[in-house]
Amino acid sequence: MSFAELKSFHMVARLGSITQAAKKLGLSQPTVTTQIRSLEGQYGVELFYRGGRRLTLSDEGVRLLPMVQQLLQQEADIEFFLRNCGQVQGALRIGATAPYYMLDLVRRFREQLPQCEVTLEIGNSQQVIEALEDYRVDLAASSLLVEDPRLTRLLLGYDPLVLAVHRSHPLAARGCVPLAALAGHCLLMREKGSTTRVLTEQLLRDAGVALGSLLEIGSRESIREAVLRNIGISIIARHEVPTSTELRVIELEGAPLIAEYLYCLKERRSARLPAVFLALAREAASTS
Repeated sequence: MSFAELKSFHMVARLGSITQAAKKLGLSQPTVTTQIRSLEGQYGVELFYRGGRRLTLSDEGVRLLPMVQQLLQQEADIEFFLRNCGQVQGALRIGATAPYYMLDLVRRFREQLPQCEVTLEIGNSQQVIEALEDYRVDLAASSLLVEDPRLTRLLLGYDPLVLAVHRSHPLAARGCVPLAALAGHCLLMREKGSTTRVLTEQLLRDAGVALGSLLEIGSRESIREAVLRNIGISIIARHEVPTSTELRVIELEGAPLIAEYLYCLKERRSARLPAVFLALAREAASTS
């Protein structure tokens, strides 16, 4: 039994897929398959039921999973300890769906702990929550509401969904439009896993709006550039629209407010650096 085999078992158990687990681990699919089979073969157990496209944990796999999770948590605790006992007073890793809520907090954190290293990684809601669960970041800011007893959650604020268009677009002269006004227009969408995309699709579906062509672009920065070039229109959070004379921001009737949350694993919330950052976030949220 090797630690790599246990990590592969844990990821396959979480995702139910060899292919997806290999992608997350940065390994080839045959490597993960070999590791799982090796683990089962060494001890003569069946850890997964192999039927259909999704792997399901066997009874033995269900009993093994919490033990492996505990082992991975211990590994993360050791790594966290070693990373935070150096001469630079530690390092804090943050995952966020956007920098807007985080940058002021990072600035205040650095003012309090100037020798601490801070890493801010940007991804969609699904990616940053997964990074937190996999111990790849210490804190995660996301608009996705996650109900998980392992996580502590803090509300950072709210932001309305708006329509961003080029100044020459036919809708640009209007201050507020119903969703029906979007019918037939090319809509720029984030990738799957983005909370904004999920909300947008639900809004349009509930309103019975038939769009024109749909263009999927994998980052908010690219979407903004596409709107600036008048390639299409986009529904995005208000604070994500840059200040530009080429853009117009239009209110959407019935558009919801998007909440932004800060998450931390409960077993990490009392650790020195996450605790300092969480305290700053609570203070900022209480005064906003």
